[in-house]
Amino acid sequence: MQMSGKPEGVRIRDDFWDRYTDLVRETVIPYQWEALNDRIPDAAPSYAIRNFRIAAGLEAGEYGGMVFQDSDVAKWLEAVGYSLATHPDPELERTADEVIGLIALAQHEDGYLNTYFTVKAPDERWTNLHEAHELYCAGHMMEAAVAYYEATGKRKLLDVMCRFADYIGDVFGEGPGQIRGYDGHQEIELALVKLHRATGEARYLKLAQFFIDERGAQPNFLVDETNRREGRSIWTERRLRPTAADMAYNQADVPVREQTAAVGHSVRAVYMYTAMADLARITGDRELAEACRRLWANMTRKQMYITGGIGSTHHGEAFTFDYDLPNDTVYAETCASIGLIFFAQRMLKLEPKADYADVMERALYNNVIASMSQDGKHYFYVNPLEVWPEASARNPGRHHVKAVRQKWFGCSCCPPNVARLLSSLHDYVYTADPASDTIYAHLFIGGETRFALAAGPVALAQQSWLPWEGRVRFELTEAPSAPFALALRIPAWCAGQAALAINGRPAPYETKDGYAVVRRAWAPGDVVEWAPELTARLTAAHPDIRANAGKAAVERGPLVYCLEEADNGRPLASLSIPADAKLTAAFEAGLPGGAVVIDAEGRADERDSWQAETAYRPLAKRLRPIPVRLRAVPYYLWGNREPGEMTVWIRVSEAAGGNE
Repeated sequence: MQMSGKPEGVRIRDDFWDRYTDLVRETVIPYQWEALNDRIPDAAPSYAIRNFRIAAGLEAGEYGGMVFQDSDVAKWLEAVGYSLATHPDPELERTADEVIGLIALAQHEDGYLNTYFTVKAPDERWTNLHEAHELYCAGHMMEAAVAYYEATGKRKLLDVMCRFADYIGDVFGEGPGQIRGYDGHQEIELALVKLHRATGEARYLKLAQFFIDERGAQPNFLVDETNRREGRSIWTERRLRPTAADMAYNQADVPVREQTAAVGHSVRAVYMYTAMADLARITGDRELAEACRRLWANMTRKQMYITGGIGSTHHGEAFTFDYDLPNDTVYAETCASIGLIFFAQRMLKLEPKADYADVMERALYNNVIASMSQDGKHYFYVNPLEVWPEASARNPGRHHVKAVRQKWFGCSCCPPNVARLLSSLHDYVYTADPASDTIYAHLFIGGETRFALAAGPVALAQQSWLPWEGRVRFELTEAPSAPFALALRIPAWCAGQAALAINGRPAPYETKDGYAVVRRAWAPGDVVEWAPELTARLTAAHPDIRANAGKAAVERGPLVYCLEEADNGRPLASLSIPADAKLTAAFEAGLPGGAVVIDAEGRADERDSWQAETAYRPLAKRLRPIPVRLRAVPYYLWGNREPGEMTVWIRVSEAAGGNE
């Protein structure tokens, strides 16, 4: 089934999510604008706006920052576009227009746009696609152009990027004199699909298809390019001699339709998978769709953290192999989970199956919002499941795992990525399929929306009490006389236990692909109440996930929980929880924003009798663990109080009635 795309005019109004959308609009976007202009004290400089000023000829100077620094400005502009679409702000729009004017001034007459190659390496355009992110930066600016155009109706940035896309289409292709290649970091593929949607230009879709089809073909373009230029890596300065197998890091070792497992750099992978799913839906490419299903299954069932994080190693920000999911040296980059959400959304448009929405929800409620502090001004790039602050500070193998969020990064791809996702959150709640006259509710986030079905226009208001209470209410505010279907996701976390009522009476429903489907003639004022069971639970990991052997995690609804030193003392590794522990949920207003905490009776290894100079002793001399009260808080809130240890996974002891 091919879904039609997003519904019309979704507006978020939700007790939980309004805090985040308001925070992005009121704090995050202004703060990130200051960061892009290098005005945050004691923060890593961005150089991004300055680079555009230099490229536009408005000031002199040298290029600063990473080779892909332009993309930070693009993602910020995209977030601004989404924000303006729901909350007009003349002052913010004026600022964005000024930035767009600056970008237009930096564009070359032939349409080319990239400050690194304009300012620092003007003679090296398109010579290092393997590493230099040229098409990646172009893609992010295309996404910004589409978002800003759709929000404001202003075409200036859209026209700039159409000129650039037309130029790229002349440079790349199978014709004489064209480059038959692709970027080392995928992004432009999904962006060209958006540009096609906004403009109706078929050549942009064709160009996206070209980049996807060429990737991994033999002879390998990235290998041949590197050998031709005999260049040194812009990252390590060492001379590169890659093989086709090495290109797995870029998902370019074999053609995409032949790939069976998630490999390489995790962000590149999910950006590519997103484009693949888009193209499979639009073109009806069944082989591409099947590749998407294979890659989704491998990634989410064997290489995903319980928090929705992906990419387990800091060496290359990459996947490793099935079930290799360490908690303390984890990477789980914020951008990777955001890309996973993009991929999930596109798969839901391709085929509405609850598994995609379950993962989308998991990544959103846990990994993504945990990456940003509750003040909107500090961020994690890496999202660990276990933190020992002293190890982060003193162990070189864990320097990438920060115990506190940072103001900004030299490589600051993640903060503006969070801003653009949360500003566009309304795009992820529903899909509608006019062909079957079905509205799918994927996320339970309050707000209003409209749909154009074959049966007629539908207007719907959702009120959600998640994640604290398992209650969702839908009211039809406009409905046609012809029947249509409402499909509500049956969340994996409720284990199939969910009650449906229509106008106050229990109602039967058909279960299809993880959704509760009700097809009937509706009337304005009809109320649907959906109550998936929401209970705290202990979760075990697959036996092959060695880091979690003999451990459990606490979950409740869509939220993963963690233990913090602030509530439980240290070391957290000495704590255990009985397998049959009673988990008690209670709302704690004292936490940032207020949250439900989970309490349980646990145990702590006895410490007092150990001599300071003795690291080991016979197991027989171990004393009985002492009883303690454990408190778990939502993972997204960790690190918002004083710095300290944190862990998601807790050792499991025998049942309370068992023998030690």
